[in-house]
Amino acid sequence: MSYDLEQENKEILARYKDLISNTYRTLDEENNKLIRKAFDIALDAHKDQRRKTGEPYIYHPIAVAKIVATEIGLGATSIACALLHDVIEDSDYTYEDLKKIFGEKIANIVNGLTKISIMNHQNISVQSENYRKLLLTLSEDFRVILIKIADRLHNMRTLESMAPDKQKKIASETVYIYAPLAHRLGLYNIKSELEDLSLKYNNPDIFTEITEKLELAKESRERYIEEFKKEVSEKLHEEGLNFKIKGRAKAISSIYRKMLKQGVSFEEVYDNYAIRIIYKSDAKNEKFLAWKIYSIVTDVYHSNPSRMRDWITQPRSTGYESLHLTVLGPDKKWIEVQIRSERMDEIAEKGVAAHYKYKEGYKQSSEDRNFENWVTEIREVLEQQQNLTTSELLDNIKLNLYSKEVFVFTPKGEIKILPTNATALDFAFSVHSDLGMKCLGAKINGKLVPISYVLQNGDQVDILSSQNQKPKSDWLEFVVTSKAKSKIKSYLNSQKNQLVEDGKEILQRKLRHAKINFNDDEVNKLQKFFNLKSSQELFLKFQSNELDASSLRKYIESKNVFNNLLSRFRKSPSKNTAFVEPKEQNLDMIVFGKDEEKLNYTYAKCCTVIPGDKIFGFITISDGIKVHSDNCPNAINLRAQYDYRVIPAKWVNAESFKNRVKIEIEGLDRMGMINDITTVISGSMGMDMKSMSIESNDGIFTGTINLEVKNKSQLEQTFKKLNNINGISKVRRLQS
Repeated sequence: MSYDLEQENKEILARYKDLISNTYRTLDEENNKLIRKAFDIALDAHKDQRRKTGEPYIYHPIAVAKIVATEIGLGATSIACALLHDVIEDSDYTYEDLKKIFGEKIANIVNGLTKISIMNHQNISVQSENYRKLLLTLSEDFRVILIKIADRLHNMRTLESMAPDKQKKIASETVYIYAPLAHRLGLYNIKSELEDLSLKYNNPDIFTEITEKLELAKESRERYIEEFKKEVSEKLHEEGLNFKIKGRAKAISSIYRKMLKQGVSFEEVYDNYAIRIIYKSDAKNEKFLAWKIYSIVTDVYHSNPSRMRDWITQPRSTGYESLHLTVLGPDKKWIEVQIRSERMDEIAEKGVAAHYKYKEGYKQSSEDRNFENWVTEIREVLEQQQNLTTSELLDNIKLNLYSKEVFVFTPKGEIKILPTNATALDFAFSVHSDLGMKCLGAKINGKLVPISYVLQNGDQVDILSSQNQKPKSDWLEFVVTSKAKSKIKSYLNSQKNQLVEDGKEILQRKLRHAKINFNDDEVNKLQKFFNLKSSQELFLKFQSNELDASSLRKYIESKNVFNNLLSRFRKSPSKNTAFVEPKEQNLDMIVFGKDEEKLNYTYAKCCTVIPGDKIFGFITISDGIKVHSDNCPNAINLRAQYDYRVIPAKWVNAESFKNRVKIEIEGLDRMGMINDITTVISGSMGMDMKSMSIESNDGIFTGTINLEVKNKSQLEQTFKKLNNINGISKVRRLQS
């Protein structure tokens, strides 16, 4: 392929000028020289490289640097690191080279950003190990994770050039870990865009449907916002306030979550857009003006008290500050209104990175300490990681990424922020690890309660402890914070270390007799095969003789089958490859891989699959191939952590087969309703109805029906006819 190099060089220069146009106003000459030097090195390092689209590779680091500068708001050091983020991985430049040119700080950040080499482990998820490394970098320098998020955002924005299976893998990985991290770092706009782009590739039909409906509603939405602005602005101007009002549609992924959670259609999501009032203020009057604006808005429109959220008096642990209220606006439609100062708005837009800009001139708030406390907690969990699998590590940390918060007080009146559903024991560990280990009980507002007591907003907590108290395994059933979980697990593990070592020696001996190498990869395979949560549990079962030589023989037999399946899809099979003849008559419904091979499979129990659904195969360790729907609740997790075991799957001759699905119907109860429903299903659609359950309460009925359907098209036609029945308000398919 030929390229117009002269035109490309002009474009590279134009993109660089666009980047620095955002820095000259805020950075001094020395910092701008640093950025130029980083650009020159990156340009040299990537001079012969191109992206999948055929574009010069340097476009990517420039774009990432622009996201870092404008959308996250970081300074010259981070912009330079963003320009250099792929240099060590993709060129001859080394860590030592960057250290000589830029100094240790930039070299360390770029080193943290360097992509992880692909590990050739058959049964250790490359993605999971990437996440472990990602979280380790967080405990070193928070700029590393911010630049990584910017890198992922640009990759998601340019994902069209990738193959569909790669798109799904990257999209799943993004929504699984990067979006929650962006949320926890206060990057709400970036978090929403990452989730929206992930939905675009994981569920394109839903994404397109909601996008089109938002576009159709755009004109009426803008008209509504203008009417709101006109009525409220007049009152705010009378008070001499300096402000701006803007409206926005809510994120597509957020609307979709509400549709799923509430079981409603797009049209029934009443608050799919919001209005934001942003005002100018000095530090002294900031809170006062927020409540003044709140008072003016609620004088004009009735508010819903149950939807009021005060994040100004008690900011979120990310530092987010805003007043949220829901009012009955023009045309008597509910709408969310957010009230915040310019400072609060920048923190809401740019998260933890914006805190450092506002340390001067404003009273030191708790958000920096809250963030540092969270990073410290992550670091403590990571220090215990030798006792955790990667999945356990992720589960522990993800607990606190999206969690809502509860505010409680120490006996001295200091505020502690903990996740919702945190217990008195979680509080004890948050004060000090030793206090948690010796916790006997607590006094909440002066009243004695057990350590499992779930904390409520405003509780004053006084922990009771004893030197004789020791952590117990049942504590893990009610603690929710990653710090408490990791400390308790660490103690319990230390008590059984000797038993674990004994079991490890027994297993090593048995594997040696079977001529199998003992290594982490093999232990991980054994753990998965026996459906155990950790390698320790595996060793303990061999120590206690629950697992023995006969158990090991079963594993070796299944291992051979699993390896054959994996190798089949890792390599392009020759045209003469013989397929496994299915034992059951219906097994030729689905074929697998690029060569559309016929293989034995079973349906996964976590989702309902019918012919016509988009599907994929997943190679399990001990149970062959499982077929999942693309909309399976576990699809994101499987693609994110075990993409190398996901194989393409498609239907063959779906018309000649039947499958059972469960649907839910809701509407107004009336005489003849059940007859109308059964007439559509059994009469006009000719479907076999296996069971029906109907409940009626105060004139409203809900029901579930089990149907035998031929394919997705037949089900969709049935839904249309059912929705046309007088009084039916909702028809939806249940996933399991």
